[in-house]
Amino acid sequence: QVQLVESGGGLVQAGGSLRLSCAASGSIFSINAMAWYRQAPGKQRELVAAITGGSSTNYADSVKGRFTISRDNAKNTVYLQMNSLQPEDTAVYYCAALIRVGIRENDYWGQGTQVTVSS
Repeated sequence: QVQLVESGGGLVQAGGSLRLSCAASGSIFSINAMAWYRQAPGKQRELVAAITGGSSTNYADSVKGRFTISRDNAKNTVYLQMNSLQPEDTAVYYCAALIRVGIRENDYWGQGTQVTVSS
């Protein structure tokens, strides 16, 4: 089995920073793309940032220049550095990864971590 475990969420004032981590564990052969999504109350889940196996990145327009996604392949971990946080960034943040287990490649999701930005 594969698990993704997020950490690093919390409460921060507007203008502050947080760093989210997501570690994958289990019977992992390889990890392709990794990504962070978020879902605010009453809204659909949206892609925040993604990083490929070759470390190419892309970001939602709303977070460009403020958030940075990175990964440590040796630790099977993806990070999201969030700076200049705003109240509209408040959401549950989920990590996702495309992971090969044996001969199959599937999407896996973490349980989510709450980020709350106060004004």
